[in-house]
Amino acid sequence: MSQQNVEIVKAWYDAWNREDWDAMVKDVAPGFVADFSRSVGPWRGVFGLNQLRRATQEFREIWESDWVEPHEFIEAGDLVVVPSTGHVRGRGGIEAVVRGVYVWTIRNGAIERMVMYQSRQDALEALGLSE
Repeated sequence: MSQQNVEIVKAWYDAWNREDWDAMVKDVAPGFVADFSRSVGPWRGVFGLNQLRRATQEFREIWESDWVEPHEFIEAGDLVVVPSTGHVRGRGGIEAVVRGVYVWTIRNGAIERMVMYQSRQDALEALGLSE
């Protein structure tokens, strides 16, 4: 089951990078929650699917382009931990790089929750895992 969970999360990142909302949400559970409560950015909070869609649209209106580079997929039962780097390019050509760690909860083939952490250590500690 863990490898299937990894494939579901990989598909999410691929869809994000293609800006394909429908493909992003095809494996999302009805009660999906995206938890950005630990974020230091403007979209701090906990979002349901409709709220996440609006935040995503707002985000993409600001930037000329954006893409996420997942570095690894760490399997932990129903969880997939993904340290990643986000790349954005502003309309004036300014580029920025942001690092974060996303923890995905997948049950019965559906994404139930995604939680963003500022660091790998924070994410693993919150999950009771160690390096």
